[in-house]
Amino acid sequence: MDADPAGASYGDEVSRARALLARHGLDLLVVITAVVTAVGTLLRDDLENPDGPLFVLELVGITSSVLVLLARRRFPFAAPATTWLVCAALSFADEQLIVNGAGILVAGMGAAVLLGTVRSASLSRVGLVITLASSVTVVRNGPNSTTDDLISVPVMFALGWLVGWSLRERTERTEAAEERARLAELEREAAARVAVAEERGRIARELHDVVAHAVSVIVLQVGAVRHRLPEAATDDREALRNVEEAGRTALAEMRRLLAAMRDDEDAPELAPTPGLDDLDRLVRDVRAAGLAVQVEVRGDRVPLPRGLDLSAYRIVQEALTNSLKHSGADRAEVTVQYAPQELCLQVRDHGRSHDRATVGSDGGGGGHGLVGIRERVKLFDGSLDAGPAPGGGFLVRARLPLRAGS
Repeated sequence: MDADPAGASYGDEVSRARALLARHGLDLLVVITAVVTAVGTLLRDDLENPDGPLFVLELVGITSSVLVLLARRRFPFAAPATTWLVCAALSFADEQLIVNGAGILVAGMGAAVLLGTVRSASLSRVGLVITLASSVTVVRNGPNSTTDDLISVPVMFALGWLVGWSLRERTERTEAAEERARLAELEREAAARVAVAEERGRIARELHDVVAHAVSVIVLQVGAVRHRLPEAATDDREALRNVEEAGRTALAEMRRLLAAMRDDEDAPELAPTPGLDDLDRLVRDVRAAGLAVQVEVRGDRVPLPRGLDLSAYRIVQEALTNSLKHSGADRAEVTVQYAPQELCLQVRDHGRSHDRATVGSDGGGGGHGLVGIRERVKLFDGSLDAGPAPGGGFLVRARLPLRAGS
């Protein structure tokens, strides 16, 4: 069923209104307070009400003392401090002006709260002193002030300052938590990039042996053919010599590149590179470690390119290591399916599935769990599905194309 466009539009308008109110609601309150203060000043009817230029000066001064709070974002200390200092100064000029204004009372409380929220703790304490001194000055200059007023009024504004102080501390804690989360996210991203780089280096070192063996065979066969050619076939012998020299140069460059990629502590790989034919040995080792593994092979086995065969083995190895170390599972199933166009590898365990997408493992020579699987699948333009399995557990399914040049 399609959503109601009118309802969606109304919801968007409400969301925009809420966002606007959250951003400018306090500004609106400041303006309203300033208007109420100005109107109250205009409607004064007490005997001490001045007239002429003094009245205009008082009206501008008391209204400005409220409107200055609009600059609180740019001047978080100066703006509310100015409100209190102007009010204290005006109380000397007109003892009735400040004490009888409800709007200026609200503005004074808002200024006290804002002074409590100032980031600098020392400035915030200075703001408390300004609040207390100014409130005492206003009360003392009032016509009917009592000793109780000299105590209760400053205490009331001090409580407002304490509210701002508590909000300041909560804001600081929130911002500190957000900063820690941001740094942790940056560290995770950096660790992921390092893991990918390390895994690509490991894959390159492993595939070097495969490629180097193939190039060595080509060089040897070209050399053998060149030696069997008759002396009269000068052009053919020269062409084959060039091919042989190019192959030897490529081998030398590959060895030099491998030496640059290998860490100082990396030992050279002396054992033959494994493949899917070695899957039984891998399964025996995993079973001995405590994970019951069942293997099913579907389809007719076909010869695989050496690099793809090695990567397929490593994918199964990483998935089983992940299950063994991080799932708490007691059993897993491995399915190897040979299809005309692709090789499908599936590993499913029956353990915990949460928080497994970024799990690392050190199985198979220092890999990084699904990072290694993902990089090997990407190397052969394959596809990878990894996540919670239907009915529980974790499922890793990789498809590797079996096309020419894979």
